Amino acid sequence: MDNIDLRKLQLKSLEMAKYFVEFCKENNLLTFLCGGGAIGTIRNKGFIPWDDDLDFFMPRNDYEKLVKLWNEKANTKKYSLVKSNENLVDHNLFITIRDNETTAIKPYQKGINISHGVALDIIPLDGCPSGKFQRKIQIAWALIYSLFCAQVLPQKHGGLKKKVSKILLSIFSSSKVRYKIWKFAEKKMTRYKIEDSKFITELCSGPFYMKKIYKKQWFADNLYLNFENTKMPVPIGYDGYLKEAFGNYMILPPKDKQVAHHDLLFLDLENSYTKYKDIWR
Repeated sequence: MDNIDLRKLQLKSLEMAKYFVEFCKENNLLTFLCGGGAIGTIRNKGFIPWDDDLDFFMPRNDYEKLVKLWNEKANTKKYSLVKSNENLVDHNLFITIRDNETTAIKPYQKGINISHGVALDIIPLDGCPSGKFQRKIQIAWALIYSLFCAQVLPQKHGGLKKKVSKILLSIFSSSKVRYKIWKFAEKKMTRYKIEDSKFITELCSGPFYMKKIYKKQWFADNLYLNFENTKMPVPIGYDGYLKEAFGNYMILPPKDKQVAHHDLLFLDLENSYTKYKDIWR
């Protein structure tokens, strides 16, 4: 995408984020910008110039409430909530909110009958055990959940992990069995409730980030800071979170890393994905 398309995509994501944040306010749901959106808030007062989306954290309880409340109260004609279930595997580990009036087809979702509009990723936060052994077990369950929920082979995490994943998916080939395994693993990995834990973790962001441990007080509330032409919520302890997750986040990455990181098969911000069934089917 050239710079003009990227900026248009950023503004569309911001439009969606404003709606999502306002919805959360109205329904007493706690949410925070995370990842590049949080870094951009602090470092750039808006988007990182090469970033192409916005992601949000939500504590698990609020995350689960979101599903029911969205379908009851949100403008679902314009914005769909998509979440994998027994009858749908969208190859994500978390909720996405999608703009039904746009098209942003991702290669790994081609052939899936979902809204293929521009997406916000909504990622749950979970309690984290203090004991090292319990923590290793939690990560093991999170890896099992990741494999059987996404049902795709890991491409960036080593040959052995990919081989083991391929064997497991071939052994457990039934969709019903896979669903039972992922729901059982999800139950096991989320057994540590935030209110009973000293620490918080993100179990649905891939193998690297699920190993991160954050202080619970960093996410006790959100703080609204300037972002582009509005204000967006970040964790009240954003500095601790960002340093733990990304190191010295105020330093710019090398030039070769200053690129948009999400692949898109096709993008049209003016027309609904329903116009392009021949592409996403």
